[in-house]
Order: sequence, then C-alpha cells, then structure tokens
Amino acid sequence: MTPALIPDQITRVVATDFTRDLDLLDDEVLKLLDSAREVKSAPKRYGQALAGKSIAIFFEKPSLRTRLTFELGIQQLGGIAVSGEGTIGEREPLEDVARNLDRWVNAIVARTFAQRTVDELARWSRVPVINALTDLYHPCQALADVFTMSERFGDLRGLKLAFVGDSNNVSHSLMLTATRLGINFSMASPKGYEPHPDVLASARSVAAVSGANLVLTTSPEEAVAGANAVYTDVWTSMGQESEQEQRRRDFAGYQVNEKLFSQARADAIFLHCLPAKRGQEVTEGVIECPRSAVFDQAENRLHVQKALLLMMI
Repeated sequence: MTPALIPDQITRVVATDFTRDLDLLDDEVLKLLDSAREVKSAPKRYGQALAGKSIAIFFEKPSLRTRLTFELGIQQLGGIAVSGEGTIGEREPLEDVARNLDRWVNAIVARTFAQRTVDELARWSRVPVINALTDLYHPCQALADVFTMSERFGDLRGLKLAFVGDSNNVSHSLMLTATRLGINFSMASPKGYEPHPDVLASARSVAAVSGANLVLTTSPEEAVAGANAVYTDVWTSMGQESEQEQRRRDFAGYQVNEKLFSQARADAIFLHCLPAKRGQEVTEGVIECPRSAVFDQAENRLHVQKALLLMMI
C-alpha cells in the first residue's frame, strides 16, 4: 500500500483495504450494494457471519451514526467490537499501533482527522483497514447514500445528484461514487471552496469511463435544476470552527430551502449526512418534508457497513 492521495486502480484485483472510495472496483461496489440489500432484508441469516472475529474501532473525532452503526453492525454479525482511545500515533508510533492491532483483531475501522493516518495504518497493518471518515473522504457515507437512492429510484444510471455547499470529505466521496456508477453529479459551491484537485481529476476520469456528467458551478439553481436528489452538508466541519463566521457569509446564498428544492424534479428526495444545522444549510421545511430521506440514509449506514465488513473480512 502506498500513501498516495489517489492510487492507481488499473492493476488492482482485490481490495484489501477501504481507505478511500476508489479502493473498491466498480463491480465490487455493485456487489456490495446487492449484499446490503440482502443483509437488510434478512438480517438473521447473517447473525453469525463474523462469529469469532474482532474489529478494532478508533475514532479521533466524535461520532453518532458512524460509531454506533459500526458497533451495532459488528455485534449483529456475531463479531466483537473493541474501541481504542485518543489520537492515533500520539502516545506511540503509528506503525507500532498498527502492528499491535493486526496481532489481535481481524480488521481496523478508523475515523481520523488526516487521510494520511488511515493510509499509514493500511501500510503497516496486515488486516483490512476501513476509512470511517477523514479530512478528504467519507466513503461509507457515500455508499449508504447511493444505496438510499437505489431504494427510491431503482437503476442509478442516468439519475442526477446535486450537491450544494462545501467541497468537503462527503462531497468528495459522493462525487467519486456517483460518477463511477453513472449518476450525473452537479455541485454548487462558492469560489474558493472547490473540490481537491486530485479528487476532481479522479472523478473526471471515472466519469469519462461511465459516461456520467460532472458539472461544477457557483449557481445552486443550475446545480439543482432537474435533480433526482438534492444533497447538502454543514458549512463548517469539525476542526474549522475558527472559520465559522466567514463561512456563514460565503455560503449565505447556498441554503437548500423550499424555493431551491422546488427546482429539482417533483419526486426528488432531499439528502443530508447529518448532523444538520437547521436554518443554515437547510431549512426546517425541507429537512422535515415528506421527500426528505435523511433518516433512511442514517439507517442504511448500518446495512451498507455490515455488507462492507462481510466483503473485507
């Protein structure tokens, strides 16, 4: 494993880690979504699938959905979840942490501030490492999101997903996962908040293969027009608190409100990874409307991550 930002996927045969979205091949993503449907429809069938297996969970950032869905998912598959504390590599070298863990557990789930931490865990560990969120990617969230869209609309190819707001880890993973599956992706962000150039280059590459349209704009109305799903996230992520007031000014015209949501298709759904700042990036009326699927997304984190654990372990 190399800690490069975007690894070469051409020679990869079987994913041994899930440090970023493109660690899985296209057919592996499709198989994972199929597996998630099976796990969701018949959970008891998989109740002992991870019997005798232990998974370490390290979270440098606070979490509700990610931590609980991983812990519950492991338990519901018959495995054991063990939690670590603190910043990885702070008390002792990261490579020592990884080489201790791989003697004890069958996989490592890590939610870290820096992508480099997850990459280095994968480099030094002999057991699978799963990215539960970093500064660059949130791949488990993106898988749950496209799974939610597939439940609502069926075939994903040709759908339009619009993201309005900051080019953060969630939008990066959504862009990569959506375009590789043939979902047209449009994103509206203010100038200065564009996607990471390497992530954008990878998204353009996979879109060229899948035939998906990838559009970046500063206009929320342009991004949302005709969309099947409209997505947003908080304007200020953890670790950016000092930028909060500046970001509120910069994103003032990027709220998903009833007027903007009406530019999407009549059957469009609203998506948000949560937690939400109601009255900032989204209005109460949109997040609580009948077409809001935010709690379906939250539930589907459990099913998709169970399918991912089965695939990796």
